[in-house]
Amino acid sequence: MKPGALRTVPILGWIYLLGGLVAALAGRTPRNRVLRALWWVDAFLSIVVHAAQIPAALRAADGANPLRTAVLTQIFGLTYWRTRPSAANGDAL
Repeated sequence: MKPGALRTVPILGWIYLLGGLVAALAGRTPRNRVLRALWWVDAFLSIVVHAAQIPAALRAADGANPLRTAVLTQIFGLTYWRTRPSAANGDAL
């Protein structure tokens, strides 16, 4: 599967988090427990798990810009650093 297609999953997760935050701030939190639980699971995966992947991404960065690698790993998780071409091939994103 192409990296761009894989990276749509984390983007959709961030959109869901933002939408849930906006809804909560507007006082329109969903009554459905499953939707609320899904939001919390998404928040944990997007924030905590992606952040935990940064050290591994930096080790795999192969001389790439460490700040850029950390930011893109926080956004995309392993779909960024696992699909990143080697430094010899250039940087895809």
